Amino acid sequence: MTDIKAEIDVLPGLDSSARLLEVDGLHVEFRTQVGIAKAINGVDLHLDPGETLAILGESGCGKSVTAQAIMGILDSPPGFVTGGAIRYRGVDLLKLAEEQRRRVRANHIAMIFQDALSALNPVFPVGWQIGELFRVHRGTSRQEAKKRAVELLDLVKIPAAKQRINDYPHQFSGGMRQRVMIAMALALDPKVLIADEPTTALDVTVQAQIMNLLAELRRERNMGLILITHDMGVVADVADRISVMYAGKVVEEAPVLDIYARPAHPYTKALLESIPRLDLKGQQLNVIKGLPPNLTRIPAGCPFHPRCAYARDVCRADPPPQQYDVDPVRTARCHFWTEVVGDEPAVK
Repeated sequence: MTDIKAEIDVLPGLDSSARLLEVDGLHVEFRTQVGIAKAINGVDLHLDPGETLAILGESGCGKSVTAQAIMGILDSPPGFVTGGAIRYRGVDLLKLAEEQRRRVRANHIAMIFQDALSALNPVFPVGWQIGELFRVHRGTSRQEAKKRAVELLDLVKIPAAKQRINDYPHQFSGGMRQRVMIAMALALDPKVLIADEPTTALDVTVQAQIMNLLAELRRERNMGLILITHDMGVVADVADRISVMYAGKVVEEAPVLDIYARPAHPYTKALLESIPRLDLKGQQLNVIKGLPPNLTRIPAGCPFHPRCAYARDVCRADPPPQQYDVDPVRTARCHFWTEVVGDEPAVK
């Protein structure tokens, strides 16, 4: 039998000295009957081995679409990548043929989806679904695939893995189903793992368990982890850097401690101030007034200006021309970032 694993692991042009993952000027649009929705408008991201990058923002800001573009799983039509580059170890994934792109998925870059119950096939046991990755991508026998599936369920700390290998998704709790999804994502030992809202609909205790598990696996395997969420509290203990997105753009990027101590964009500051605090019991919660923009009619200037407490005439007319360098390791897309940084801390 052909060595399928060797064939798949060799991706022409890979450069081990190049950055693990780099997204450069990515643009994605959805062509619908009511107009063209510009979902991603020049996103820049990077990720290194062993690092956790959290992507934050409200629903509709472009977090999941960015992940789908990286994975090459955008529904097209109506979704189209219209510009930019996505480089994995120096190879631009957007220039690969579909067969090569398929080999990248799961082998090099894998993804954990939001809703495990929807992502898992209800008519097959979880062991069969995990084993399918080895049968299809590695050419292993059914017996060997089942053995590897048991090992993966053990890895993600599912009790009695040998007995549960034949159970169906509905027989697992929400937290255990998410562990099964993590096992599937790790099956082929990817170097980049994207976790899209991995703790959605889980209670607080289970959320913490899942986040700790992801952090542990990231350390053990020296993976790059992209964590997509709208919950700033979830990432406080696990992320190294945070990219904050709004209207399809990264509006601020910084190390996690800098974001929490001194946000440099009004949107980041507003997100932090909206987190409930134990020391402010009985007081009204801060909210961000208004709604994110309609992506078919993004306002002129800075897209956040209709909701921004710092907005002035220049914000309504001219978008910030670039990501301003707040310091050597952080950037912000705001005309008045110096004023935002100079204000009182958003979180004490």
